[in-house]
Amino acid sequence: MPAQPIRIGITLGDPRGIGLEVVRAALSDRHFCEAVSFTVFGWEGALAGTLSGGDRVRLEAVGRLPDPSRIGDRSAGEVAGRAIERGIAAALAGDIDGLVTAPISKAALGAAGYPFPGHTEFLRDRTETAEVTMMMAAESTPLGGPLRMALLTAHIPLREVPRALTPELVRRRSRIAERALREWWGIARPRLAFGGVNPHASEDGRFGDEEERLIAPAVEQLKAEGIDVAGIFPADTVFGRCIAGKVDAVVLPYHDVGLAVIKTLARDTGVNVTAGLPFPRTSPDHGTAFDIAGRGLADPGSMKAAIELCARFAERAAPAASWR
Repeated sequence: MPAQPIRIGITLGDPRGIGLEVVRAALSDRHFCEAVSFTVFGWEGALAGTLSGGDRVRLEAVGRLPDPSRIGDRSAGEVAGRAIERGIAAALAGDIDGLVTAPISKAALGAAGYPFPGHTEFLRDRTETAEVTMMMAAESTPLGGPLRMALLTAHIPLREVPRALTPELVRRRSRIAERALREWWGIARPRLAFGGVNPHASEDGRFGDEEERLIAPAVEQLKAEGIDVAGIFPADTVFGRCIAGKVDAVVLPYHDVGLAVIKTLARDTGVNVTAGLPFPRTSPDHGTAFDIAGRGLADPGSMKAAIELCARFAERAAPAASWR
């Protein structure tokens, strides 16, 4: 670890959800990230009480809430959105080395005037980044090795996926993922495997032509650039190649084909990563869990994993300009 502590910012997300609970639990672990200092962006009084993190943790208030459990979407979205904006500003200014975001409600963000379907698009827009790739990672799984994936499309309806996929988009987002694996994960020569869109990866055109028409040309281009890629494999078998250590990540055409797997295998340790930003950003792979908020049932495992991975990335983060 470097002489100076890594500085990680954390946004608390929707105040009605489990964000505050899992952040408090993670930061109260006496042996957790001892060489890291934290700036938490949230509402006034959020961290009132004892934290074993002590002076390693400070709160930067972005608003005041009379009773977080009794507020509506607009008020919740306003404070959650302001926290994200402040975290982004701090990262761009170099005041923190990486950003971890607790879960938000998309409906609340919309009610507060933030027109984004998720953190990924919010961060991309406010950092003025042309292209990002949503990645998911579990550095260990019950089946053995790590499972990492890059999504070619994220928060769009399934019917729009074939229209959104183009060979150029596949190539750009795959290159961003490959670079993140090199510069953030520290993998010298990442190996990628591509999963298909259709059943059996279309089985030579029997079940569609998206693989041959949209993905295959990008795969050939990436190979020509010297990137280690394999496939296109059926999406129902490609994950095993990663868990077995044959590849470092799988590249997938749409959101649920990947997230259904990682949230089943690594529900409490999965991490969302936004590759391509000028700074590392991670998030737990769960949502706001309004139904259990405040009941002491939330598992902080995914938040801990997100903080640990962000700190690891921040140690080796590439200069911001090199992503542009």
